[in-house]
Amino acid sequence: MLYSLGLALVLAGLAACRQTPDETRVREAIGAAEQAAEQADASGVIEPLSEDFDGNGGRLERKDLANLVRLARLRGEHVGVTLGPISVERRGERLVASFTASLTQGSRLLPDAAGVYQVETAWRSEGDEWRCYSATWKRQL
Repeated sequence: MLYSLGLALVLAGLAACRQTPDETRVREAIGAAEQAAEQADASGVIEPLSEDFDGNGGRLERKDLANLVRLARLRGEHVGVTLGPISVERRGERLVASFTASLTQGSRLLPDAAGVYQVETAWRSEGDEWRCYSATWKRQL
């Protein structure tokens, strides 16, 4: 009886995870990547990215982003990231998330990168996960 109750609770927990709206899951992935960036955690930054991720029309691939974060960590540099509200809209089978990102830093690696950027990210479902396969950004300030 106790075993059945435990199994029922586990299954209910799994069902609750599956019922999290896709839009919420994308927002959570963006938030997790923000925290990873501030901690210079390359694996955490690229975790939500697809293998074929394309940043700003070919300017930055998944491996390039990971290497930038690793280099910043090796140099002991800190990049602060603050996100504005994230809007997510469905476009067919895909999701598009838009937000502003304010970057602050004490970095020699990206000396001109501080500022506010308008960011648009495109997401697709890969199995049970949502992965960002494209991102574009423009400096606002």
